[in-house]
Amino acid sequence: MTIHREGYPTISIAALVFAAINLLSVKYVYPSFYWLFILVFIVTLIVFLFLVSFFRIPNRVFTFNDKQIICPADGKVVVIEEMVDTEYFRDKRIQVSIFMSPANVHVNRNPMSGEVIYNQYHKGKYLVAWHPKSSTENERWSVAVQNSHGTILYKQIAGALAKRICNYTAVGQQVKQASEYGFIKFGSRVDVLLPPGTVINVKLNEKVKGGTTVLATWS
Repeated sequence: MTIHREGYPTISIAALVFAAINLLSVKYVYPSFYWLFILVFIVTLIVFLFLVSFFRIPNRVFTFNDKQIICPADGKVVVIEEMVDTEYFRDKRIQVSIFMSPANVHVNRNPMSGEVIYNQYHKGKYLVAWHPKSSTENERWSVAVQNSHGTILYKQIAGALAKRICNYTAVGQQVKQASEYGFIKFGSRVDVLLPPGTVINVKLNEKVKGGTTVLATWS
């Protein structure tokens, strides 16, 4: 396991805060209230370890298959439905949404290899990530990738806690399946919009892993 580069500033600040709080606790709390000193240490340690865990990149064997579309994120499948896309395709698509809790790995990975033909950041609200309108009203970053099988659109969507979406792609860029394309801080959601007729390989409420679980198969 390694730590994502987006976590270095946050973890460094958290380490300084952790040290400062516990040094003050040793000086002013420990002599008279040993139990409170222990409580402060345990709580601050749990918070610090959570932050470290949030930015983890676990060792993982990725799935590579040109005929398959891979899950872009860790989490739980919360939506599988036909909808009309109003942002890019402007026609019917199959939407598959993955909810990422604060405990999930938050690295986002390309579902397939191909060329980035659309890349757009949208300012927006911070509704809870499972809210039906979060796909169109929340802060989000949309990317469309095209290859010989077709085109898909995937969106990084901010949740109630997420305040920063990181995206590392650009129009014209060639991306590889399962390679990292972004990161979302502190709970969020990723939507994937697929062409009608695509075979969906996941089920509602299924727990999936980014870069590993097969989301769909080209028809």
